Amino acid sequence: MAEKSQKLEAYVWEGKDRKGNKTKGEMNGVSLALVKAQLRKQGVIPDKVKKKPKPLFGGSKKITAFDIAMLTRQLATMMKAGVPLVQSFDIVADGLENKGLQELVMSIRNDISSGTGFAAALRKHPKHFDNLYCNLVESGEQAGALEAMLDRIATYLEKTELLKKKVKKAMTYPIAVIVVAIVVTAILLVKVVPQFESLFQGFGAELPVFTQMVVRLSEWMQSWWFVVLIGIVGTIFLFKEAKRKSQKFSDIVDKYVLKLPIVGEILDKSAVAKFGRVLSTTFAAGVPLVDALDSVAGATGNAVYRDAIMNIKNDVSSGTQLQASMRQQDVFPVMAVQLTAIGEESGNLDEMLEKVAVHYEAVVDDMVDNLTALMEPMIMAVLGVLVGGLIIAMYLPIFQMGQVVG
Repeated sequence: MAEKSQKLEAYVWEGKDRKGNKTKGEMNGVSLALVKAQLRKQGVIPDKVKKKPKPLFGGSKKITAFDIAMLTRQLATMMKAGVPLVQSFDIVADGLENKGLQELVMSIRNDISSGTGFAAALRKHPKHFDNLYCNLVESGEQAGALEAMLDRIATYLEKTELLKKKVKKAMTYPIAVIVVAIVVTAILLVKVVPQFESLFQGFGAELPVFTQMVVRLSEWMQSWWFVVLIGIVGTIFLFKEAKRKSQKFSDIVDKYVLKLPIVGEILDKSAVAKFGRVLSTTFAAGVPLVDALDSVAGATGNAVYRDAIMNIKNDVSSGTQLQASMRQQDVFPVMAVQLTAIGEESGNLDEMLEKVAVHYEAVVDDMVDNLTALMEPMIMAVLGVLVGGLIIAMYLPIFQMGQVVG
């Protein structure tokens, strides 16, 4: 009952202000009576107040990882300022525009106010708060340093999301080149080449081989373009489904994607950065190294590093040093291994692992910027070759006729 009574709803209202002018608006509140009372406090005499109708299609916006990072940062800021946890949730919820996120915040707030621990309340929402997040919060609660832990989690989430955004940007450009090249070529073959083909029929001479190839390709595309389109869409769909449902296929893709030129190296360095960031955060929070490695294995986002980290976990649990096991896996860069070794020897492992994360995040940033700069002229070059090639193929017969007439 407590949860229901505290749930914020959107209400639309119509009424008159102090001067008797008609006015209307929208207000969030936990009940109709409280919304009316709030309006009266503001000097509005409400005539009609009702719940805002929910849209037929859609509804609450999706809650993203960035939303969770922003929420964590706001809570950390509130608690550092001395605001109690429950009140912090009230303040944060009041300023949220995403209704889905607002309901999530109020649900957690109600659980905490009824006596449930913060970590336990978060565990009720595994879709938005993974084991790593809940374990770190639990460590902060037990150590009596929840505000410091929330600050650390917020930093971790912000850095991780920024890294994901950069990697996604790196993946987008090559795909953009391919898509633009396919679309432009298809349009030229289906719409432009047939115009020249009708012109060539009146020449009465044999067309150059290159032109004949393009004309045949154009005729084939005009007849079977829908098959090509369905084939491309189907291949993409089947690939995604196979990667989602088959762990073995997904692992094979992860293995070979690291071998791709440029993009593979970016994904490789981003996995190392995630390794450093997650292990630094968990180890600094007081989580034992063996347990921390469990969280790290799933956070790197690549099966090659996941398997390597699980091997490291087994080695560390049997007494092997972290840096020695990392060296044996033969996937970690020399610099990452050396910084880890320095951290183990000096007793500042969390600080050194953070340096690993910072360094490789910067490397990924530079590589993405370089890829962006490289892809712009590459797109122009690819389109130039395709469009130029088709134009040459179409004008070759005209050039040859000119030479014969000459």
